[in-house]
Amino acid sequence: MLRFAGFELDLHRAELRRADGTPIKLRPKTFEMLRLFATSGGRVLSKQELMEAVWPNVHVGEDSLFQCIRELRTALGDERRQLIKLASGGGYLLATEVEAAGEADPVPVEEFPSGSPDDVALLPAEAIVASVKPQRALFGLSRQATVAAVAGLCVIVMGLAVAAPVLKPDLLFKRTPPRLAVMPIADESNDARGAAMAAEITARLADGFAKVQNISVVAPRLAAKGGAGTAASAPSSDYELRGELERRDQSWTLRARIIKAATGEVQSVVAASVAADEADAQLAQSRLVAGVGHGLARRLNEILEPRVRAPAAGASAGGDKVAVEQALASINQTTRERFGAAQAMLQKALSDDPDNLDVAVALASLQMRGIQMVWFSPEEAVAVEARANATLEQALRSKPNSIAVLEAHCRFLSATNHFVESLVTCAKALSFDPWNGSALYLIGLGQVYLGRFDDALATFLQADRYDTPQASRWTWLLGAGMTYALMERFEEALPWLQRSIAITPGTGRSHFLLGAAYQRTGRLDEARAAIAEGLRLRPGTTRLNVSPPMKNASPVCIAAWERVVQAEVDAGLPEQ
Repeated sequence: MLRFAGFELDLHRAELRRADGTPIKLRPKTFEMLRLFATSGGRVLSKQELMEAVWPNVHVGEDSLFQCIRELRTALGDERRQLIKLASGGGYLLATEVEAAGEADPVPVEEFPSGSPDDVALLPAEAIVASVKPQRALFGLSRQATVAAVAGLCVIVMGLAVAAPVLKPDLLFKRTPPRLAVMPIADESNDARGAAMAAEITARLADGFAKVQNISVVAPRLAAKGGAGTAASAPSSDYELRGELERRDQSWTLRARIIKAATGEVQSVVAASVAADEADAQLAQSRLVAGVGHGLARRLNEILEPRVRAPAAGASAGGDKVAVEQALASINQTTRERFGAAQAMLQKALSDDPDNLDVAVALASLQMRGIQMVWFSPEEAVAVEARANATLEQALRSKPNSIAVLEAHCRFLSATNHFVESLVTCAKALSFDPWNGSALYLIGLGQVYLGRFDDALATFLQADRYDTPQASRWTWLLGAGMTYALMERFEEALPWLQRSIAITPGTGRSHFLLGAAYQRTGRLDEARAAIAEGLRLRPGTTRLNVSPPMKNASPVCIAAWERVVQAEVDAGLPEQ
């Protein structure tokens, strides 16, 4: 029991109480953070230290940390931030004295039978219960109920002891995560820079896969240097990642594969290329690593999160895979026509195999894009949202660690304006694929609506550095341009919006933002042309319906959108 500032922190019961004994409800993560503060001896805890302790082996953004800090300050009545203080350098500390309170007296030793601890295990259940004083019946149960409970526990323990030799270990104990050995990338470039570049890529791949939640990464063992160089042997592992870096013509190409260590079977092969004249070497390495890491992480996730069931009789597993892949491409590079075609294709696949969860999730994800783009009527959107919600709840129960399911759920939360929840879900998707640009885009979108424009811009720029999957590139380009516009940095918004439209010109919404940027930078003719093109693509758009839904958006975001809409009206968008 710890006491501080008129509060009691009961570590055994995981409970925070006021001085009068009234409990204060805290979420488990928030309680864990308070426990860290209270037991730190007044030490400053860095953000990274807090995040690693409260969310071990899970990639979360600072949003989760800030939410816990806000909840703690509210629970402690610390509106003036005098108890939980922000320290210089960005860490936090509990700025008050913490005292350890005395605990309840333990049960005296003489209340138990004499002899060694092993003797107790040999006594019948009734004798064990009889050795405890009546007023201390187990968990408040009657004597008879306690006898039955202890007897049942004894039977279970004995049964497990007998069965242990014949049961598989993973039925009794939690299975250890698969081990992935990231082997040194071979330099086959015939370029002076190749060896250093291959070593850096190896390190980045190992660092990236070390963030993946459901695997462990092991480093290769290097042999002693000899005349032929240094060889590497694979450590004991379930899978190996091997690859080669090549320099051909005007590009660097990285090829990598996941191999099943026991059989040598190749599970997946992915290649990525960047221009050899890329001035930013760090950017080139980042895109090579992300290009192969993204594809391999998704394939590894499919291996570790297999299909819930086989296709129905007469259904084609290959057919539904093609349908899902084409639909995902339509999600990432959407026009209204592509959206309609992909929706019809998935609905046909689902009608052929109504219990196919993979197809149902892909359809839900695609339709969430339709809601975001306002391609459903209000009545249709309500029905689509309800079906998608039911599908995703079932999918999360069946495949809680599936990247595809987490992405779809993240898109659902974003499309329905549950932005804080979407940040958490997208962060979990990143914990299985750290190079997932689509998840980063949705995180950035949530940050925009929460009014955190600087964070959103950094997120969109990070997605652009990864550039995976490339079919989604227009989304984070649009996100960066939109954020610059909301920050009234219209000159900087222009190239991002132009690049986004060059990839996916059919949305219309991008042209309205481009018109606002042109208008505010004095390029009035181009502003009017951009608005006219937007109206051609989205006829009927006016000041009243040009903005995305603002439910749950912060006042900062709402005010910024109003300024952008005014710029669009000044450029020629109809008032109504």
